[in-house]
Amino acid sequence: MKLPHPIPYQGSKRNMADKILRFFPVKFDRLIEPFAGSAAISIASAFYFKANRFVLNDINKPLIDLWDTIINNPQYIVGQYNDIWHGQHGNEEEYYYEIRDRFNETRQPEYLLFLLAKCVKAAVRYNTQGNFNQSPDKRRLGRNPRMMRDDILGASQLLKNKTEIYSTDYSCILKDAAPNDLIYMDPPYQGTGQNGGFNYAGNIDFNDFVISLYELNQRSIPYILSFDGRTGDKTFGKPLPDALNLTKIEINAGRSTQATLLSRKEYTYEAVYLSPSLTKLIDMHKVERQNYQPELFAYE
Repeated sequence: MKLPHPIPYQGSKRNMADKILRFFPVKFDRLIEPFAGSAAISIASAFYFKANRFVLNDINKPLIDLWDTIINNPQYIVGQYNDIWHGQHGNEEEYYYEIRDRFNETRQPEYLLFLLAKCVKAAVRYNTQGNFNQSPDKRRLGRNPRMMRDDILGASQLLKNKTEIYSTDYSCILKDAAPNDLIYMDPPYQGTGQNGGFNYAGNIDFNDFVISLYELNQRSIPYILSFDGRTGDKTFGKPLPDALNLTKIEINAGRSTQATLLSRKEYTYEAVYLSPSLTKLIDMHKVERQNYQPELFAYE
């Protein structure tokens, strides 16, 4: 069985999951993702037996409804996706916009799955009214139904009867966490929610989020945070306060696409932050000795 990923998502951590999992403690109760998105870390954790209880939350209600259907009613979503996908042949672009209109009217998960599989760069975009407004990728039909079926069934097999599913503000999920849980947070990069971007991103106040991190530290709750990054000398995102006492690790996410187009050899590094309570649970020296590779990690 390969690692399944039924929901294509720009910014998904699927290609970095194995590196992030290296910083998991040996034993914990639940893995909590307050910003679930593609749930790449939960899927990888289940696949590699790093966790066996999960909490998926996202303020995007149709996305969480899609996850609920994938996990608990996989045969239904497999059939729906197959029918929708085959309906596009010979009329691909107009059909995409028809499905987009249906989704905006109904918020049904099967329509969202097709849009995610077919839209430009798998980039979710909503307008200020909360309607999906991303355009289709005219070069392709979207994920083949057979491949999608395998990923849906695989994700369901990994997460069914093990997963709590919510659609609420991230702060509510954090308040429910306990010291024997592990939280993985991948909030939208600062600024990505503005001007018709992914709607809830613009509603995450930086100061409120920092206060939430302070409160987690005070409650001794371990967490991993993917938050900012850099390409070459260009850094993205407002820095987190030093007073949080986080351990920052930069992970090489590969050569920058934009830099490649400009014939520059620049790499993108995504930063993850480990909470003080987490570093007490793991042997950082052992992690560094076993997993450190200069091209992959930079520690601060």
